[in-house]
Amino acid sequence: MRVSSTPQTSKTISNPVVPGFHPDPSICRVGADYYLACSSFEYFPGVPVFHSRDLVHWTQIGNALERPDQLRLSPDASSSGGIYAPTLRHHDGRFWLITTNVHDGGNLLFTATDPAGPWSDPIRVPGVPGIDPDLAWDDDDNCWCTYAGVGQIRIDPHTGESFGPPRRLWSGTVDAKAPEAPHLYRIDDYWYLLIAEGGTERGHGVSIARGRTPTGPFEPCPANPILTHRGTDHPIQNTGHADLVQAPDGSWWMVLLGVRPRGGTPGWHVLGRETFLAAVSWADGWPVVGDLLPVMPAPPWPLQPGVVAPVRDDFDLSELAPCWISPRRRPAESCTTKERSGWLTLHARGSSLDDLDVTFVGRRQQHLSCRVRALVDPAEGRGGLAVRLDEQHHYDIEAAFGKVQVLARIGPLHTVVASQQTPAGPLVLRIEVAVTQAVGDARTGPDTLSIGIEEPDGTFVELTTLDGRYLSTEVAGGFTGRVMGMYASAGTVHFDWFDYEPLDG
Repeated sequence: MRVSSTPQTSKTISNPVVPGFHPDPSICRVGADYYLACSSFEYFPGVPVFHSRDLVHWTQIGNALERPDQLRLSPDASSSGGIYAPTLRHHDGRFWLITTNVHDGGNLLFTATDPAGPWSDPIRVPGVPGIDPDLAWDDDDNCWCTYAGVGQIRIDPHTGESFGPPRRLWSGTVDAKAPEAPHLYRIDDYWYLLIAEGGTERGHGVSIARGRTPTGPFEPCPANPILTHRGTDHPIQNTGHADLVQAPDGSWWMVLLGVRPRGGTPGWHVLGRETFLAAVSWADGWPVVGDLLPVMPAPPWPLQPGVVAPVRDDFDLSELAPCWISPRRRPAESCTTKERSGWLTLHARGSSLDDLDVTFVGRRQQHLSCRVRALVDPAEGRGGLAVRLDEQHHYDIEAAFGKVQVLARIGPLHTVVASQQTPAGPLVLRIEVAVTQAVGDARTGPDTLSIGIEEPDGTFVELTTLDGRYLSTEVAGGFTGRVMGMYASAGTVHFDWFDYEPLDG
């Protein structure tokens, strides 16, 4: 599935390059191929992995953590917990991925010969404290693991054994909060230590230091932070958690996370933290980050768009595409395409999306305006379409025999917003998201969600329109973005197809 934004002309590209809830990007290059991994938090399967030949067009080729023994998330694991900040590297003919499962004992390391998988069982790294682990090898093949804080310890990546006590390195600007997301690189005569600081909200930024050895001491760049949009009205905010990569032509590039807040004050972002691309030049031995814009000059090589994902998934394959995710777990007995040929069948576990252990299968919302539709057969149960941020923030349209209703959960409030009788049998449910184009006053939300049913002739019968700010990070908190999909809240519910159609770039 291609997930990147569409280039506007052959001379420009659109940012983000991986839109939607794809935060904490880590990148590596092998020959002419680029690979990228992102955080996945409470969702299973975990750590989406992407491939590109041009740094602009990215195709998801799998999920690194696709087996329950790789990703242990208990049914009561909190939202915005789970998998934090992977680092993806290629060394000695293998791919290496290290990440943190905050609900399963800390840091885990995985390897693969093919980044599309399969990936190994986890190697536990108990000597590495904290989150955001990084891997770097020196000329003697010592493996250094640097982590949020910012500290460092030498490890054996084959066994997870650590050597000596952790040591402090450099923690960025004095008194700046949350020094994290460290990445260590050998570039020419220096080792460079890239970090994020200021927190992953509006104060986020990227800073860098350099030293002659991987253990320091490190000299901070006099121009730090080398990238931040704090205190500006730039359309891309929360810029940080970056990683560097060198292209085959010798140029340097940065991937990083950012958000696109919309509406009034304080500005609400609903898609989560997304992956952006910026050009990097060098001056006096320090990286200089180019302008980070929604529309940017294209890299100086031919662009290579991948296969465009179809609007519709007909569920004709025996396994779900890698874009489909579920909270915490997805046991085969609750979700299958094999029970009714050409249909996705969901068997309810929890009684609603308020429950931690709900049967829900969704995909990330990746466009500011979009439309989702599904043909649902609720004859044996109750379920429908939902837009989910977490258990306490979601909008649903739910079908049962002869009736549909729109449900809204906003914090402690859970209400039936609208309902309507319908003919028995399968029906099409529909949700349309429209981004706010004009701000009326400071309270104007980022978008609206129109929710209803679709008649056989395609007519949209809108049951209600809801303000999108209540499904935003600024309201709900946490680290994730919207996920749109299908659920079962009672019995068995079948879905013949699901459409996701962008209505903007």
